[in-house]
Amino acid sequence: MQRTNKIRTASLVIMMLIFSDTAMAAGDTTIQRVPFEGYELTWLNGQNRQTDLPLTLKDKDGETILTGVAFVDGYYNYDVNNPIDNTHTISSSIGRNNEFTLNMASVGLETGYKNMIGRIWLQYGQMASIVQDLDGTVGHGRNTGISNLRNIREAAAGYHFNKWYGINAEMGIFMSYIGLESYVLNENWCYQRSMPCDLTPFYFSGARLQMFPSRKLKQEIWVLNGWQSYNSWNRAPGLGSSTYWRPDTDLQLVANFYIAGQDTRNMPGVLRYHHDHSIVKRYYKNAMTKGISQAAFSINDHYGFQAGNGVEASKNYMLGTSIANRIWFHRNKYALTLRGDYVTHPGAYLAFVPSPVAANDYNDAIAGGRTLNLFQATATIDVMPSQYITLRLEYGYRSSSIPYFAGAGGTTSPDGWQDTSPIGWRPDLVKNESRVTAAVCFRL
Repeated sequence: MQRTNKIRTASLVIMMLIFSDTAMAAGDTTIQRVPFEGYELTWLNGQNRQTDLPLTLKDKDGETILTGVAFVDGYYNYDVNNPIDNTHTISSSIGRNNEFTLNMASVGLETGYKNMIGRIWLQYGQMASIVQDLDGTVGHGRNTGISNLRNIREAAAGYHFNKWYGINAEMGIFMSYIGLESYVLNENWCYQRSMPCDLTPFYFSGARLQMFPSRKLKQEIWVLNGWQSYNSWNRAPGLGSSTYWRPDTDLQLVANFYIAGQDTRNMPGVLRYHHDHSIVKRYYKNAMTKGISQAAFSINDHYGFQAGNGVEASKNYMLGTSIANRIWFHRNKYALTLRGDYVTHPGAYLAFVPSPVAANDYNDAIAGGRTLNLFQATATIDVMPSQYITLRLEYGYRSSSIPYFAGAGGTTSPDGWQDTSPIGWRPDLVKNESRVTAAVCFRL
């Protein structure tokens, strides 16, 4: 249960401010070498749509010293099944039902001053618990734990080299690189993440090398502790690669790989492989009209498997796709996004566990060899009066081949409270779910 590094999360604007490369040409003419310079990328799925960053400190020469970020995201969600424990399941974005919820509040600072790289983003709110609580690696040995890391959204230190259009070497805790969508929900076209992206990492600990060989290309190489983990399950690190190619301002192609991850407890012979690729295309733009001002689509495909030590890849793989189309209106102040997802996942090694209570229909189905197949359809309406605020209304429908989503009886205990014994009780799991979610996101 796991998701997106992405320069997109810090925003391309920050990168252009703090990593502007200079090279001397003939005649002592200074040439600014900035990756994706001149591109307008705020329309992208998974990209911050800010063009102005008010929390920016500059020195007397106009060079950026420090850039600040402030973000607040809250929602109200109503699940038509209305589980008794108010727990919304099978989601990294939404964890509660029929309640007002602070999903994430975050503040951060980032600098690229004089070629040094420093970044610290803190986070508070419910989403961190959903994403982090399944990280079992914190029980591997001592001198570790989630409690002292939970409130760090991203933190890294490194150095920027003036080579090509820039090379960045960093080490720390990062938001992940697998998949199309961002960890920060208002950067995505929909509030609930797509099914394929929901089954991929959202953070990791490690080191990365970002290389910009040309204005249009970003290549990243990663060495990391594991698949959405602060520590490691075994002794071998995971390796990753991320490639972004933007031939022009209206097209983005992405390919990500994760390999050699030994991410099964006490089973170093089990290797994990995962790949995703995506295309995001803006096919219409007329920003000043009061009608349709722009339109774009995204396609994100995933394939992965585990194998080794008796685990068969043919019975332990994930295959999924997500297709979305977004239309903006009235000078990009309003938007409508329609999205459909499908995942087939034999073995369910990446799947959310719908309840901590072992005796349930989902566990019986998986133990019996049944394949988990998931479908999701989402319709999202955005109202964006400024680049700093997003009001969102979303309808979502999901179905599963086996009982998987929370029913009216909930997934905690007979009366929905954690301190009530679940002995002799089975969670209420159903194959279908509908919800309506209203969210407000502020970012400065």
